[in-house]
Amino acid sequence: MTRIGIGVIGLGRMGRVYALHTARQIEGAVLVAIADPNPEALHELSAKLPGVQTYTDFCDLIANPQVHAVLIASPTHTHREIAIEAARAGKAIFCEKPIALTLAATDEVIAEVERAGVLFQVGFMRRFDRGYTAAKQRIDAGEIGTPVTIRSIGRDPFRTSLEFANPAVSGGLIVDMAIHDFDCIRWLMADDIRRVYAESASLVYPELQDVGDFDNAMIVARFERGGLGNVEVSRTAVYGYDIRCEIIGTQGTIEIGYLRETPITVMTRAGVTHDVVPHFPQRFGPAYTAQIEHFVDCLLHDRPPAVSPADARAALQACLAATLSQREGRVVEVSEVA
Repeated sequence: MTRIGIGVIGLGRMGRVYALHTARQIEGAVLVAIADPNPEALHELSAKLPGVQTYTDFCDLIANPQVHAVLIASPTHTHREIAIEAARAGKAIFCEKPIALTLAATDEVIAEVERAGVLFQVGFMRRFDRGYTAAKQRIDAGEIGTPVTIRSIGRDPFRTSLEFANPAVSGGLIVDMAIHDFDCIRWLMADDIRRVYAESASLVYPELQDVGDFDNAMIVARFERGGLGNVEVSRTAVYGYDIRCEIIGTQGTIEIGYLRETPITVMTRAGVTHDVVPHFPQRFGPAYTAQIEHFVDCLLHDRPPAVSPADARAALQACLAATLSQREGRVVEVSEVA
């Protein structure tokens, strides 16, 4: 096989990104089909993708023999059902984070994937960002000595919809957003998280409380080997999209991230100004492409993906422990969540 036929399921923000990137930027892949229960979403995107087949039922897309692999970008609470259907059909799977909303459902998906013997990769795009990958290489090379503390910040410029914020749909702020941070701090520290303590509040959008969610959370973590971590997630960064990470080692420190989008600074009598990163497509566009390129390359060359199902499970477990800590106001051992 020289080209992988791909179908994208779910045409929300991420689904549209994946469909367009696959159709236009991924060598070795061809976008065969897209699926979404909303006919308007299908029509709007298909107008930009001539020749791509459209389905309102994801099962019909999975049944298409031209589709060798599926990219699952549907709402989080649907991931389990779609991934199991795809695995049983023998399709390779790229699934947006998290795999499912519970560890039991996650384990069910992993078991089906292993039973089917299909390739499975989870969407942790920060691992494919140039800054994060360079930091990982330098840490592994020993440039900052032994990492001892890490701080990861994820701030969105505005709140999501109340429908999506509902923990029954997205898992809530910590599961939806902090899962990226937990994956990164485990990866960069090369260590598992032992326990967490979380504080949260709805400080700007009190209406989030109506669906059981909040707009800011801060989480302290201790790693198995004793290192310390801090994760901050927020939906109230009105100035732009702010994703950063700092790793302190025994011999130095590495900072990852940037705020200025355009490399110019304007200096006038009124002051000194520059722009900021507006949102995730601008900050991580190349990383989204790189992770799908990696997925396709693994399929073409029969290689395991760099991000394993076990990595995704561990990040979710830490998120669920932090959510429990936030709810009960106590330190939670990650092992409590099973």
